[in-house]
Parts: sequence; C-alpha cells; structure tokens
Amino acid sequence: MNEKLSTKMNKNRIIGILLFIIICGAAFFIFKLNQKAETEVASDTMEFSAPTNISEIELSDFNPNDLDKQGWVALGFTENQAGTILNWKDVLGGSFGDKAQLKKCYAISPEKYAEIESYIQLPETKAKNFKQNNYQQYTPQGYTPKNQVQAKGKFNPDSYTAADWQGIGFSEKQAISIVKYKNYLGGSFISKEKFEECFMISPENYAKLSPYLILPENTPESFNQNTYSKTDSNLKTENNSKQKITYSQFNPNNLDQSDWMNLGFSEKQAASILKYKNNVLRGSFKNLDEIKACYMITEAKFEEMKPYIVLEIANGKNNEASTDNLKPQKSETNFAGLDLNEITADQLMDFGFDKRTANGFVGFRKSLGGFVNKNQIFETYNIDRELAEKLVATASLNASKAQKYTLVNAPESWLKTHPYFKYSADKIIFYRISNPEDKKIWKFLATKPEYENKMKLYLLN
Repeated sequence: MNEKLSTKMNKNRIIGILLFIIICGAAFFIFKLNQKAETEVASDTMEFSAPTNISEIELSDFNPNDLDKQGWVALGFTENQAGTILNWKDVLGGSFGDKAQLKKCYAISPEKYAEIESYIQLPETKAKNFKQNNYQQYTPQGYTPKNQVQAKGKFNPDSYTAADWQGIGFSEKQAISIVKYKNYLGGSFISKEKFEECFMISPENYAKLSPYLILPENTPESFNQNTYSKTDSNLKTENNSKQKITYSQFNPNNLDQSDWMNLGFSEKQAASILKYKNNVLRGSFKNLDEIKACYMITEAKFEEMKPYIVLEIANGKNNEASTDNLKPQKSETNFAGLDLNEITADQLMDFGFDKRTANGFVGFRKSLGGFVNKNQIFETYNIDRELAEKLVATASLNASKAQKYTLVNAPESWLKTHPYFKYSADKIIFYRISNPEDKKIWKFLATKPEYENKMKLYLLN
C-alpha cells in the first residue's frame, strides 16, 4: 500500500515539475516578445525624434504626392517612416491636399517638417469646400481646383492673357493684376527674377510655376526700368500723338471722358484728368496753371492745346492764353506738408485715388506697421502707378515710428501677419529656439536677397 502511495506521489511530483517548466517557458517566451516589441517602438521613436540632418541632403522643390518609398528615404526618412507616410496618404484618399495634411503625419517630426516645408509644392491649407473622404476624389480632366495654381506644361508668360492666368488657378483680380504688372515692365516679364517680383505671385506659386517658365533666369544688365516701363496708357498716348488732332476752341470744364480722348489722350489718361479736376480742384479748372499742373498733361501737349483753351471765370470774362491776372487757387489740402505715414483715405481720395485704392493704401501701411521708404507705396494692390508717383514726389515720409524688432525678439503674432515675414515666420520661430542670434537665423533661412532686403527694413541693426 505504501509502495503504491509512494509511486503515486512521485508521479504527481513529476507532473507538477513538468507543468512548472511549461509555465516558466511560456512566461519567458512572452517576455521576449514584449521586449522585442518595446525595442522596435523605441527604435522607431528614436528615429522620429532624430531625423537626418537636412544640411547633408541637397533639397529641391518636390510634390509629396509624386514620391514613392525611396523618394521619402532620399529626403532623410527611415524606411519605416517612409512607409508610414505613404499609409497616411492612402488614408487621406491617395493624395495630400495641402501642407497641413502632410504636417499631421506623426512620422514627420516638427523639426523635420520645418526643414522641408519651403520645398513642398502644395497649398498651405485646402479650399473651404474640400470634403475629406477615404477614397480618391474624382477630378475632371483639365480641371484645376480653386486657389490651387498648376501649370499645364512649358509656357511663355508674356503671351498669357488674364483668361489664361485664370485657367491655371489664379482668381480674376489676380490675373488682371499680373497682366498689369507685365505691362508696367513694358509688355514682357523680362526674366524669372522679374516674374517672381510680381506681388500677386506668392513664393509658393512661383515655386510651382518656375520650372515651366520660358524665360531667362536672370535679368539682363542692360534692362532699364525707366526705359521699358511703358503702361498701356503710355503706349496709347504714343499712338494717339501720331494722329493729327484738329483743334477748335474748347472749355476744359465742359469736357467728358470721350472729349478728352478726342484730344489725343488715352481712356485711362482721360479718366485721370477728370479725377484731378473733380477731386483735387473741387470740380473745375480755374486757370491755365492748374491745367498745366495736371500730371497726365505733358508740357508739350499743354503748349499744343493752349491757344484753343477758353476758360469761363466768375466775372463772365474769357481767359484764353494768359494767367497774369489770375492767382492759382490752392487746394484745401496741402499735400506737400503731409506725411505718407499719416495721410488718410479721404485725403488720398482728394488727391485722385478711388475709394478702394485709398483704403488699400491705408490697410497695407497698417499691416507693415508704417512705410519705411517711398518705393513701398507702389506695392499697394492695384494702385495707379502714375498717380502714386505724383503723390510720392509731392508728400514727405517720416519713417521714425515704423515698428522694428530683431528676429530673436519679434512677437510671433507680428511675424505671422507682417507681409514681409509671414512666409518665413514658422522657420524664424523654430530656428531662434536653438539659435538666438540674428546672424545664425539668417544663415538657416537662406532667403533670396530681394526678400531679405525687404525684411531688413523692419529689423533693428
């Protein structure tokens, strides 16, 4: 009996030992699996937080929708990160609609995104009517999404009309302004440099269009703005001046726009003469000196018309050719005594600008924090260049109150809203965290000289 009991106990002991070994083995196996998983996660996390230094990679503009796995690896990402980015793109429906969508991918650290952002050929944010779906959106052939500029192939911008610019994604107002800018240059964009200077073409859109432009890279040294800068109105004046005008006596206060055009002026010039008469002179020419002072009437043209001008004055007498006995009436506003940083919208309208341009002038000045030099006046959206030149030559400019900072201490809100800094604001904010010196920040920004010069107008030395 004892022998059987001993045998049974030994058997149970052996079974217990075997079960213990099995349990220990299973626990060890599970431990190893967890350890391996943690190691892989830690490795991925380490890769995400320490991306390849961008200075070791030669970057150029790219569309993230065109990159495969190797393309992302070439930008300094690991294979795991590249795969994650491609998976994120599939979740979005097969393509990134804007930079904001790409930035949300957790495989791209904030530091890495800041390094590649300026090379990404995508809009900053998607259009308001964009609907997020987990499938590829249908896009009709030849359709360009609103506010997304896209070239259809190599093209010469000199031959583009306003309709052509709208066809590749610009708004109607933008398209008209681009054509006006071309005419201001003399009918040609001259070079990619000059094309880039057009204020209606953002750095982002220029980056998209630049590879397709059939233009020289650099502006010829022989280019002279004063020589080639002929607007449509100037060209029309030349054509009209070649036509022989048959004059008869006329009272300039009785002429409408078509009458001035019949005297050889362009449509735009005629409209400007009427603005000058109605807004600056309060409705009428009082003497020949006021006619001569109109900036749209050249001295030669005035001398040509002078013998035929008949002005009716208050006492009913006619003034045909002499102003010896008449004193020029002064405008209520002395524009020579005004500061361009203080002039109001109403005063600008008195000078001859329309209400929209006057408000745009004041709004642009406010966004800058004040003008620093007079050339900035010409950057006002859709401003009448010739009238602006007259204003700049007449009024003074006190730039002492313009807001100025260093790159290190400039407020983030100021950087993100200032017209000259907003496209580089995120980079400046990022770089100055670890490089609190203006010189080092400039080195990392690597902006084009023309942009840097504009920005430095509002920086303390």
